[in-house]
Amino acid sequence: MNLKHFFSRQTINCISRFNCRILSHYRTASTITFFSSPNSPLLTPYRNPRYPKPLSFFGNFIHSAQASKPSDLGSDAENESEEDETMNEFLSRFVWIMRGKLAEVYVDYDKNTIDGMLLIIVGTVVSEMEKRGLEQMLGGAAATPSQDFSEDLWKTVWEVSNIVLDDMDKARKKEKMKAFLQSEEVKEMYRFAGEVGVRGDMLRELRFKWAREKMEETEFYQNLERLRKEDARAREEGNETVSKKSETASKEAFDSDYVVAEEKPKVVSLPKRHGKIKYKIYGLDLSDPKWAEVADKIHETGEILWPQEPKPISGKCKLVTEKIISLQEEDDPVPLLAEWVELLQPSRVDWINLLDRVKEQNTHLYLKIAEVVLSEDSFQTNMRDYSKLIDAHAKENRLQDAERILKKMNDNGILPDILTTTIMVHMYGKAGNLDRAKEAFESLKNQGFQPDMRVYNSMIMAYVNAGQPNLGETLMREMEARDIKPTNEIYMGLLQSFAQRGDINGAQRIATTMQFAGFQPTLESCTLLVEAYGQVGDCDQARNSFDHMIKAGHKPDDRCVASMIAVYEKKNLLDNALNLLLRLETDGFEPGVATYSVLVDWLGKLQLIDEAEGLLGKIAEQGETPPVKVHISLCEMYAKAGAEKKALQALGVVEAKKDELRPEEFERVITGLMDGGFLQDAERVQGLMEARGFATAERLRVSLSSAKALRSKRPTIKKF
Repeated sequence: MNLKHFFSRQTINCISRFNCRILSHYRTASTITFFSSPNSPLLTPYRNPRYPKPLSFFGNFIHSAQASKPSDLGSDAENESEEDETMNEFLSRFVWIMRGKLAEVYVDYDKNTIDGMLLIIVGTVVSEMEKRGLEQMLGGAAATPSQDFSEDLWKTVWEVSNIVLDDMDKARKKEKMKAFLQSEEVKEMYRFAGEVGVRGDMLRELRFKWAREKMEETEFYQNLERLRKEDARAREEGNETVSKKSETASKEAFDSDYVVAEEKPKVVSLPKRHGKIKYKIYGLDLSDPKWAEVADKIHETGEILWPQEPKPISGKCKLVTEKIISLQEEDDPVPLLAEWVELLQPSRVDWINLLDRVKEQNTHLYLKIAEVVLSEDSFQTNMRDYSKLIDAHAKENRLQDAERILKKMNDNGILPDILTTTIMVHMYGKAGNLDRAKEAFESLKNQGFQPDMRVYNSMIMAYVNAGQPNLGETLMREMEARDIKPTNEIYMGLLQSFAQRGDINGAQRIATTMQFAGFQPTLESCTLLVEAYGQVGDCDQARNSFDHMIKAGHKPDDRCVASMIAVYEKKNLLDNALNLLLRLETDGFEPGVATYSVLVDWLGKLQLIDEAEGLLGKIAEQGETPPVKVHISLCEMYAKAGAEKKALQALGVVEAKKDELRPEEFERVITGLMDGGFLQDAERVQGLMEARGFATAERLRVSLSSAKALRSKRPTIKKF
């Protein structure tokens, strides 16, 4: 909008001369001191107490008609004061915005000329407000512009006025909101929300929401009160008018010698009822019996939404409650619970209150009592009660207890829903029961549930723990097809499983998929690749993976170096292993227990007893206990060397840790004892192996039988 079209050059010159005369005439008057002072209140949108009352000149325009009525001034002084304050704020804001618009357009004119333009504009606006009122002026401004201004100028005045009114309304609401934010009711709700766990931005938004609702409610009732007062005032004025008319009519009747009969007031009343009352709301006949059923359903729904409070506990019932809470896990809670039921006659909310108190004291006792409570009719057991208990037992790795709860649920005719079946997948996957996990997983799919990340993760890890990484990889590909990104845990689990099985292709496939998925190679993944190549004895590929890890910026740890040394051990490349260790030691690497354990095993196979025992001293210096693998190597080494005392000592440690041995480790111990002539000890270890459920290889059984037939007693033992 071009404001230069508002005033012609001649008009501006006239305004300049007119403004100079105005300023000289009113220079001492307080009503226009803002034009002569450079720090005028018109330069700021708000009143400043250091300056005279702004815009009183325009306020006199508005109240000039009321000033001629002294009686009205006495009765409405307070209202006029409020109106003056509101008008002053409106005109202050209006002048502030209009001054900026005029200054942007008329950059070549001085301040006095701009003030003269503002004087004319504000004077016209005030006169229009006196004629039609502010609301009417703004409502019809666009359609009926002022005769003093052009259409564009009046449109600008109309827009600025609306902006000012919006700003004033926002400021008024902001001040009211400050008061309601500090009201006791809002504070009480705010404290309650904080106690139940609401925090941060949500708590702040709720506080503003409650304050806004309280303000709207207050304004609503204030408007109702205002309407009531206006109606009462209108009735009083109507009664005064009627009384005046009746007095005038009586005088006229007396003067003309006739009497007008007094008219009886018209009485308005409801018609008499005939028959049954019919309550109707918006055309609905509420006298029908079906609405009684609706009311009952609403009442039942209300009980669900607003649950009842637990019954107060006192006297003997309180003593029984304390006894229940103080029970130990091995105690039988059934007698006390029966007595508690007889005394209290509990409902579901009472049972829940008791279980919560027990859970705070003893979690295991809570699980035991909750299982007993499932059979109580007053508890009103539902599906979610069973699933909560199953989940709690599953998290504690109590598979038998969880299956017992599941059996009770099935016996009561309650079939597992999607949530319960999901818990079963997690439970069986964590316990390594692959068959039951697969059943639960298929049950989920049959119910139409699309497995989520947690279900896929549990099922894939179940396949990994069962030694079937290929099936786990199939599920991972299914996840990718559904745009579900597998986690790093899934990738690492599959990679580890493939590496332990010596599946080079599978391990390399998973490592490549990880990189495409955005997971960069880590020390752990590179170590697993080295171990995978070590399982098949591929020294070159293992060393390439090892060097690639170093180039990627990863510093090899003790486990990674031990894996690389183990690869060289399978090919008996001792020189390569020593060169690698020397190179790493120059880079600051210090061998640990894992590296020393591999070297002890290697030297033991070479029957380098003194060197192996020297490395055992290195392990002892680090304050670590040698792993069971070292004792297996020592047992084999000493048995083959005929050192009976040391062989039996190492064998005793191995037998103490028999639950940790794998089948191939049992066979290695048996073979070493057979080669050293310790046939009775070999037979005993074979019995331990079969007791663990491992089958002895046919080759080993035949060798042991042949050795027993050839030699009936132990050989001469060397003493070390």
